[in-house]
Amino acid sequence: MIKVYLVEDQALVRDAIAALLSLDFNIEVIGQASNGQDALTAINMLDSNSLPDIILTDIEMPSMNGIELSEQIASKYPAIKIVIMTTFSRAGYIRRSLSAGVKGFILKEAPSDELISALKKVMHGQKVIDPELAINALDDTDPLTDKERKALQLASEGLKTADIAARLYLSEGTVRNYLSDAIAKLNAINRVDAARIAKQKGWL
Repeated sequence: MIKVYLVEDQALVRDAIAALLSLDFNIEVIGQASNGQDALTAINMLDSNSLPDIILTDIEMPSMNGIELSEQIASKYPAIKIVIMTTFSRAGYIRRSLSAGVKGFILKEAPSDELISALKKVMHGQKVIDPELAINALDDTDPLTDKERKALQLASEGLKTADIAARLYLSEGTVRNYLSDAIAKLNAINRVDAARIAKQKGWL
């Protein structure tokens, strides 16, 4: 029996996936959450015998996204396998997900039997990546540094330079340099345009 914990912010989608997985006699959905933070909190409360084998999670969610959740789980519970499902066919997400230890990456548009098959393959130690996503991952490289990405992310949330500097414990001049570099690398008009491009690519 494969114990699956399901993380998806859209209730109807989450319920539908849970119902679908429950139709397979070898899969048990042991818990659900609407975001990564709630999932992590719930899993932290489980004893070692009750932990899921696989966490099946969306990427874009409030509070904590799927990649951030994957990083936390990989650090605290290395035996738990992560499979990400998403409607976003973006190369940047794949690279960051794999770096976070994700074992499977599939599109929500995939047929139900492919989802179930992917979970079983991951459970047996295989990595599963949708072919379309794998090709995209090879074609697009994130040019941003970690600090540029953090500054751009905060800028996209509406924070001013001074606020970003305070949040990252940097000088305003350093933050302006990071944002200018990010704008140049992405051939953007300004920081808003740079954030838009980076999000489209899956780099933010």
